[in-house]
Amino acid sequence: MFPRSTLVILCVYYVGIVSCDTTQQSVEPDLTPSPTAEPESSGSGCGCQSLKRDVPSGVAARTAKEPHTPRDPRELPAGKYSAAANRDEGQSECRERADISAEMVLIPAGQFLMGTDNPGIPQDGEGPQRRVHLDAFYMDIHEVRNLDFQKFVNATGYVTEAEKFGDSFVFEGLLSEKIKSEISQAVAAAPWWLPVKGANWKHPEGPDSHIADRLEHPVLHVSWNDAMAYCLWAGKRLPTEAEWEYACRGGLQDRLFPWGNKLNPKGQHYANLWQGQFPKENTGEDGYVKTSPVMSFPVNGYGLYDMVGNAWEWTADWWNVHHATDELHNPTGPATGRDRVKKGGSYMCHKSYCYRYRCAARSQNTPDSSSSNLGFRCISKKGL
Repeated sequence: MFPRSTLVILCVYYVGIVSCDTTQQSVEPDLTPSPTAEPESSGSGCGCQSLKRDVPSGVAARTAKEPHTPRDPRELPAGKYSAAANRDEGQSECRERADISAEMVLIPAGQFLMGTDNPGIPQDGEGPQRRVHLDAFYMDIHEVRNLDFQKFVNATGYVTEAEKFGDSFVFEGLLSEKIKSEISQAVAAAPWWLPVKGANWKHPEGPDSHIADRLEHPVLHVSWNDAMAYCLWAGKRLPTEAEWEYACRGGLQDRLFPWGNKLNPKGQHYANLWQGQFPKENTGEDGYVKTSPVMSFPVNGYGLYDMVGNAWEWTADWWNVHHATDELHNPTGPATGRDRVKKGGSYMCHKSYCYRYRCAARSQNTPDSSSSNLGFRCISKKGL
């Protein structure tokens, strides 16, 4: 095991806003001595859904007892980063936020078929297919970049959860030999994921890496809570799972990918994914073996980049694998839960091992989890 003393976060949720109390406890993540094991099966996934920091029992029970009502964001811990709490901010920061907001596109109101009746990974709750109606909203045309997150941190002094915990999970194939030599444990369910001390959004592969040459890449190692704080600062919010999937489909109905049903139409790569044998070799046929700069691949029908591949993206919803077939209007998912939904897959996804780069595919992590393939993008309904 890999004991450490860290902060366990007990959270009460109010419509996606988080109010947290902290208690000091000894935490033992599910880690084992690092093996050289073969993948267990071709359909088990890349294992990133197993990268969860321990959440104390009773969290779900606590949230279920709380009223599901909104509060003034300024009263909550993340609220000090919100636009409402910073109306007297300097003109420079206002201009930076305006620049970020300009990189959005209108997603029109409409209806679509959410999920699928032909699930690639049934245990993930991809089905059944159900009709969903949504109001219009604006969405970031690309994932939040290191450059964007750096502006947020510079303006607010925000410290991410990975920085507070002191480590984050990194895919072994990206690590230097020096970093690997200092690690003796791995995630039991996915031994290619290693807990790296000093890994965070500024140092994606640990202390000997930096984002200086990756400012246009998606920010990584951000938890759901970190993403929420950024959204509040930017005057935006995370998309619901329904909003995310509707936007991902780009106006197409019942297709696998944002561009259709063929992965590589006419031999062209449309997303940053894994090519080769996972987890041993990524041939980089699409030009990349880790994240790519945002907007490196073609847009979908709504003008959105990287809706699948590159980095997983947090959504606002709690995780649930049981869905009714009822027709829904602007659904927001379960009222409570333990994990949050993430969508889109990442540069580590391959059909033989993690077929989750489809519009209907989904996965989950605890809200304080972070890794080297997980980011986010924002939406807004302001002005509509």
